[in-house]
Amino acid sequence: MRRSVGLAEWLRIAAVAASVGALAACSSDETDPEVFVERPADVIYLEAAQTLENEEFTEAATLFDEVERQHPYSPWATRAQLMAAYAHYLDLDYDQAILALNRFIRLHPGNEEVDYAYYLRALSYYEQISDVERDQEMTRRALDALDEVVTLFPDTDYARDARLKRDLTLDQLAGQNMTIGRWYLRQSYYQAAINRFNTVIQDYQTTTHVPEALHRLVEAYVALGLRDQAQAAAAVLGYNYPGSEWYLDSYALLVDEGIRPVENDAGFVERAMDWLF
Repeated sequence: MRRSVGLAEWLRIAAVAASVGALAACSSDETDPEVFVERPADVIYLEAAQTLENEEFTEAATLFDEVERQHPYSPWATRAQLMAAYAHYLDLDYDQAILALNRFIRLHPGNEEVDYAYYLRALSYYEQISDVERDQEMTRRALDALDEVVTLFPDTDYARDARLKRDLTLDQLAGQNMTIGRWYLRQSYYQAAINRFNTVIQDYQTTTHVPEALHRLVEAYVALGLRDQAQAAAAVLGYNYPGSEWYLDSYALLVDEGIRPVENDAGFVERAMDWLF
């Protein structure tokens, strides 16, 4: 098993490895990093690690950056770059985390920790996903970043978690389309509503919103007087989600409108899918 998301085990190992150098370099001014212009890389790294453990995330990021500033060609500098990004992430400073991770990925594409860098960047986008009522640009960026993790590192723990978060992200994007589609439906902008519901059905087929999207199509087609299309959409809904509340609502709506619901006819459903979508 790979390490956990928090890199806690790696951080502790690194701290122990650095402790020998730290004991040799202690002085009375150790609270002021600017005093130690020539401090060894492992000593600064240990202080940064201890600061991170104390949840002083902003200061930890500064100290990790100091490792690279003073010792840019040291092996500690590469580790510190990633840990600085992690500190920014814990500090909820996602923009700085993403900048640092982009730089790490660009400079160290073959590093053994690059899979974590991709994953942490995806998390930095994912944590910024907003309510479906708001702009979903960050959701789309999160989806792209999660897809990268799954594609580039398919057999890692990071990919397994990214797949789960990807499903939630897709559900979020489908939810936004449903929110807009419902608004169009309430305003009687039926064709615009139909377009949104079709987007959910075609582009977000694995999400929880598909049954409702099919029902809303039935509502829109009934409102437009398109009885055949309403019947076809209800048939697809009933075939795929026969026990759902949305099919019961669609069935009742068709009956009220004098339209015969079509049930359990696979051939008709297949033709309806081709016709509608």
